[in-house]
Amino acid sequence: MSKIFLFGECMVELSSNQQDTLNQSFAGDFFNAAVYLKRAFEPIEVNLLTAIGKDKLSNAMIKLFEHEQLNTDLVFKDTKKLPGLYWIQLDNKGERSFDYWRSDAAVRQIMKWIDDKTLAELTHSDWFFFSGISLAVINPQDRALFWKMLDALKLAGVKIAFDPNYRHQLWQNEAEARAHFEQAFEYTDMLLPGVDDFKTLYAIETAEQVADFCQPYQIDELIIKNGEQGVYCVYQNQVRQINIEPVNHVVDTTSAGDSFNGVYLGARLSGKDVANSVALAAKAAAIVIQHKGAIVPKQVFTLA
Repeated sequence: MSKIFLFGECMVELSSNQQDTLNQSFAGDFFNAAVYLKRAFEPIEVNLLTAIGKDKLSNAMIKLFEHEQLNTDLVFKDTKKLPGLYWIQLDNKGERSFDYWRSDAAVRQIMKWIDDKTLAELTHSDWFFFSGISLAVINPQDRALFWKMLDALKLAGVKIAFDPNYRHQLWQNEAEARAHFEQAFEYTDMLLPGVDDFKTLYAIETAEQVADFCQPYQIDELIIKNGEQGVYCVYQNQVRQINIEPVNHVVDTTSAGDSFNGVYLGARLSGKDVANSVALAAKAAAIVIQHKGAIVPKQVFTLA
């Protein structure tokens, strides 16, 4: 049975409805990916690495993790901190904008929990996934410890998957984000970027240019998400453009990339080839964006 750890921040999500009242749920890019990975590929052991508090919302959050059959052995509980919170707003095309309250969230001090015992547990996995958001929320003075942790994982043979998932609010400036992303690329076996990330940070406009930019890093598997233009794949020195059928009725684009990542990872860990994995991941994303919220009801998420 394959085993993967996904690292990042799960937050309290607030959203408004047509009656201008607030709905409360939980979401976060690594968590969203983990949920859809597990739903699509139940035999895979899906583990979370994060930190939350001991408050009522944190307790509800961990119950949700368990309900989604995600392993919580490395979900650490900080007695003095709370989870982050954000408010999401949608425009009439389903595009989202965010306001965040996360500057003192429990996960910012995640590296204090990574002792020898925790590291040993992490090294007994097949894959480790993180994102640019995961990296950004770590206290800046602790990021060197994160890279040391990745050194140990790579030495143990754990494969690394990374999605840049750039959010400008989380970085001091673009130069800081570029420096850390380029360090992440050095460790990455599977890169799952969107063209928009590179457009913002490097003025790169096309998937082909993203692939050219990444070539010096010798990334084994490059899966470039490019919206309605499809997915551009580079694997084992083979290039393939895979077209995606557009969705006519978009309700909420939240978690489109996260659901794609989760299902793609699950498909590859289950032995499916790149083309079939992309097709399945794109189908998952298409389902998700036709419903409101990052995590859609289980009954509508069917890939059969």
